[in-house]
Amino acid sequence: MKISERDVILRIYLGEKDHIKGKPLYEQIVIKARELNLAGATVLHGILGFGADSRMHSSRVLALSNDLPVIIEIVDSEENIQKIMPYIDEHVTEGFVTMVDVKVIKYRHV
Repeated sequence: MKISERDVILRIYLGEKDHIKGKPLYEQIVIKARELNLAGATVLHGILGFGADSRMHSSRVLALSNDLPVIIEIVDSEENIQKIMPYIDEHVTEGFVTMVDVKVIKYRHV
């Protein structure tokens, strides 16, 4: 079965060095999303990027970066996405967030 709906994709851009109480921030955000019963979350590990400080972060051995880019993507209704925003506001101190309206097509077994 094919179901189409309008949702929001929340993207949170961080560095892999960002932590909460010794645990990776990206991991804690995904755990929080699951606790809030959001539809789904994925963490993407970047191989190259730069942020507000314009410093390059690269996965190449010679670059020796230990703060590679991390993107967390969460897709759900805007109403549900708003449930996690207070947590994001409290814990993301460096990085940025985007929200984009998307058309989602879900494929399900009947």
